[in-house]
Amino acid sequence: MTPVSMLRATLDDLYREEGKAELIGGRIVRFMASGHLPGVVAEEIFVGLRLYVKTHRRGIAHADGVGYAVPELPSGRESFSPDASYFSGVLPPNRMRFMEGPPDLAVEVRSANDYGNAAEEEMESKRADYFAAGTLVVWDVDPQAETVSVYRAADPGHPSVYRRGETAEAEPAVPGWKMEVDEIFPA
Repeated sequence: MTPVSMLRATLDDLYREEGKAELIGGRIVRFMASGHLPGVVAEEIFVGLRLYVKTHRRGIAHADGVGYAVPELPSGRESFSPDASYFSGVLPPNRMRFMEGPPDLAVEVRSANDYGNAAEEEMESKRADYFAAGTLVVWDVDPQAETVSVYRAADPGHPSVYRRGETAEAEPAVPGWKMEVDEIFPA
């Protein structure tokens, strides 16, 4: 038998993909839609970031579904699609295309399938990819535990963990921005 060679997917292929997906190792990796609670949590964070952008007139807040194209990383990853994000770079020449470069802040909100050992390893690997691409801060938001774990590129092994009654931040990615944890999670 002759081995079948698979064509490597490109960003152009990813643009034609319906739904949320990322380009990793030359393959398009699709993501399941999130449930109600993770969606609400991501929306609340986006709204907080959007208010910051409007008030400070710097950067761009993105909701779920916006793609970021990055040069291929050692893991093979070439794109990200965080649940919410903040970007202070230059807009792409064609604004219908993905952002060029990584977000300053990437927010990943856990869905039903984001728990357990395999999921933890996958999330740790994705954080490492974000940092390798140049992202400054990654939020790992857990709707079940109602926590916001803030990972920084400068010290990725030691997150700051915020709970109800506390105020989460994203220094140095979004200077001066803070959000009450109670505002993130519905009562």
